[in-house]
Amino acid sequence: MDKKKQLLESLIIWYPSHARDLPWRRDQEPYHVWLSEIMLQQTRVEAVKDYYRRFLTELPNIKALAEVEEERLLKLWEGLGYYNRARNLKKAAITIMEDYGGTFPQTYEEIRGLSGIGDYTAGAIGSICFDLPTPAVDGNVLRVYARVMGDASNIDRQSTKNAVRQELSTIYKKGSCGTFTQSLMELGAIICLPNGAPKCQECPLASICEAYKHDAWNKYPVRSAKKSRRKEKKTVFILQCGDKVAIQKRETEGLLAGLWEFPNMEGHLTQQQAVNVAAEWQAAPQNMQMNYNYTHIFSHVEWRMTAYYIACQRLAAPFTWVSLDQLEAEVAIPSAFRPFAEILKQQL
Repeated sequence: MDKKKQLLESLIIWYPSHARDLPWRRDQEPYHVWLSEIMLQQTRVEAVKDYYRRFLTELPNIKALAEVEEERLLKLWEGLGYYNRARNLKKAAITIMEDYGGTFPQTYEEIRGLSGIGDYTAGAIGSICFDLPTPAVDGNVLRVYARVMGDASNIDRQSTKNAVRQELSTIYKKGSCGTFTQSLMELGAIICLPNGAPKCQECPLASICEAYKHDAWNKYPVRSAKKSRRKEKKTVFILQCGDKVAIQKRETEGLLAGLWEFPNMEGHLTQQQAVNVAAEWQAAPQNMQMNYNYTHIFSHVEWRMTAYYIACQRLAAPFTWVSLDQLEAEVAIPSAFRPFAEILKQQL
């Protein structure tokens, strides 16, 4: 039997008894699968579970998602990061309501045309929900394919992803498209691991795997060298006036676009310099309560932050001043600034 056909048959048999019990796998409702796939981008499975449940409790269907206020949407997404994912969910939901009468589109091309949905997510929804022969090719799938086939193509190249997607699409079998897509994902997540040795003794594909045959798992997949992260220094101001704290919105473009943050500026200031800046903002700084250092790592940049907690006497005009209760219940603070908010809760 052709190796790719063996891969298909082995995984279809293996998956039902080895798949993890995850909340988004309990039905093939497109909204549920779509939401989970968007949440799982750049995020660990365990971290997503509670977000997924909470999101669906408040926004149980596409109509509710299309109508939700952006501030509330971002609050539900708070801590997941990559907030444009949430904004694109709402944009796509509006499109589904307006152009498809509230019914999720059922062709790959229409699904792929929705905001925030790329080849991978369209493939996942198409195969899992509509039994289409549309592979969902992500890092897990590329790793499995490269090791089984002994393929030394660079998986960071779009041409490689396209080629693997095309190869896999030829072996899908009607009636088991969703099972095959999810089995590839699952094998890469729990057996053919990305960091450290794979669990080859538990793998249903060991008998046909080139990497296993030649004890060469660490040679696959081939990837481009990672670029070092840019490092930036920042000074963060936690300005407190009574029971209120100062926040501001970020620019509408760039990193964390349009989200709330604590006032901050480039570079590391001394305590006295920070107090002077607060005075220039006309916040009437009274005393320096404490300072706290924190480093937040994004994919391509690293923020090394020093935060100064300063008691003030005036609600300075450049900022929006909110109570701690409002900050907790209504304002979406990105993960980069969350540690400062947590310490603030302990101080007030």
